[in-house]
Amino acid sequence: MEAELTADANSIPIIVHVPHSAIDIPADVREGILLDDEELNRQLLMMTDWFTDEMIDAERTGVTVVRYSVSRLVVDPERFRDDEDEMMAEVGMGAVYTRTLGGTTLRRFDAGEREALLQRFYDPHHRRMNELTAKILEEHGQCLILDLHSFPAHPLPYELNQSPDRPDICIGKDDFHSPDTLVVTAVNFFEGRGFAVKINEPFAGVFVPSDFYQKEQCLRAIMVEVNRSLYMNEVTGEKAAGFEAIEKVLTDFASTIVSVGD
Repeated sequence: MEAELTADANSIPIIVHVPHSAIDIPADVREGILLDDEELNRQLLMMTDWFTDEMIDAERTGVTVVRYSVSRLVVDPERFRDDEDEMMAEVGMGAVYTRTLGGTTLRRFDAGEREALLQRFYDPHHRRMNELTAKILEEHGQCLILDLHSFPAHPLPYELNQSPDRPDICIGKDDFHSPDTLVVTAVNFFEGRGFAVKINEPFAGVFVPSDFYQKEQCLRAIMVEVNRSLYMNEVTGEKAAGFEAIEKVLTDFASTIVSVGD
């Protein structure tokens, strides 16, 4: 879902980037995955950022929501395209996963098949983000990307940070694109509503479209990751009673940061 930008002279147009909420796997891609249906569904249950595409009311806030259309098990749009640049490629989870969350083989393919997947799914998504960001910067002179994720209450085997001490909210930042005022505002906002907050733990960084990465400081970016135990049953994949409260909090947060300066 997308909403028309409603920014005025005193507000920052926001793109809400939702890269990991989809569970769709095209039939021809499914044929190349070595898991049976039961195991594939287990992987999707634990790897999907469930319901993050519903956490911010775009109509109320005037944000533009960009949702990646297929599961991250098809191609992960938040990884670097080249495995040589991507640290998660060491565990078989570069842009095109070859391993499951437990380290078993997900699929096998050659370099040509990998490139075909990237051209089909990864490149169009990045092109869309680059073009939308450029349009907003041209029209408004500034833009803010809110990179929206969730994470399990307990670390999954592939995760680099295995600390069991997980916050309610993780704020991800980039030294170039995340000004201190934005990060402090985010931390104060969530702590003020009773949440335990950590910066860059258990996940670090934030998505920035490649055309502008480390180049355009008028493009600000921040990542918000929500602990899934706050809003869903992680065993069944169903929403819990806390979802409406989380949706209100995230919508209020989007409304708050539209006016955060440098």
